Amino acid sequence: MSFQALGQLGWSEGRNLQIDARWANAGDVQRHAAELVAAAPDVLVAATGTATLAPLLQATRIIPIVFAIVIDPVGAGFVASLAKPGSNATGFTAYEYSMSGKWLELLKEIAPRVTRAAVLRDPAVASGIGQFGAVQIVAPSFGVELIPVDVRDAGEIERAIAAFASGSNGGLIMTASALGTAHRELITTVAARHKLPAVYPSRPYVSAGGLISYGPDLLDQFRRAAGYVDRILKGEKPADLPVQAPTKYELIINLKTAKALGLEIPTTVLARADEVIE
Repeated sequence: MSFQALGQLGWSEGRNLQIDARWANAGDVQRHAAELVAAAPDVLVAATGTATLAPLLQATRIIPIVFAIVIDPVGAGFVASLAKPGSNATGFTAYEYSMSGKWLELLKEIAPRVTRAAVLRDPAVASGIGQFGAVQIVAPSFGVELIPVDVRDAGEIERAIAAFASGSNGGLIMTASALGTAHRELITTVAARHKLPAVYPSRPYVSAGGLISYGPDLLDQFRRAAGYVDRILKGEKPADLPVQAPTKYELIINLKTAKALGLEIPTTVLARADEVIE
């Protein structure tokens, strides 16, 4: 959550606000969730879904919870609907499925020769299906054949990309998932090894050597989450605050990777970039 945004809304730690934060590995999340709920705060804040929101919802269905970057809160069962959460949790989605089609559009802009695209997704989460569906809708208009690739572990990721790369005119689209983010260095390395242009859902992939990413501005998500915290502290109920989609997206390009792939990024794409890594 953005402490700066809370300050702009009139909240100051030590004056009218007390913050109790926890940073934990996966094995500690349940314990920390129980500790925070036992402290009976006025509101809880969770960054992501499976990692932090699920344990908090298991620990309390009373204390208000605001989440910042959950991919599919309805599919995960965290809220009844986006318009009417109907529970003690509300917040902001990490993605709106329809924007996933933008990944294929970008892939064709930077690598026009691509006629086949492997769409890597985590089959264990609903968002993998939803994002693939959005890309599938626009694929015919770009003349691209899509190949869905389910990934579950490092070995499967490497084998799947290598098998796909044996064909010609291929490219990659990485959908958003915790599994993908955890294996981002492997994915970007294997994509580079096979000379596959790839579009990723967030900046960490490009920082790890990926070619290009397009996704929500996560800092803005936390600023907006601070706004919901403010409203709840002033008396509003989570069930009455709709879950909102991102409003700000960022385009990040790695020119070093583009050069290694023999790609010249169009000036029209460069002009739209929020950040260029050289």
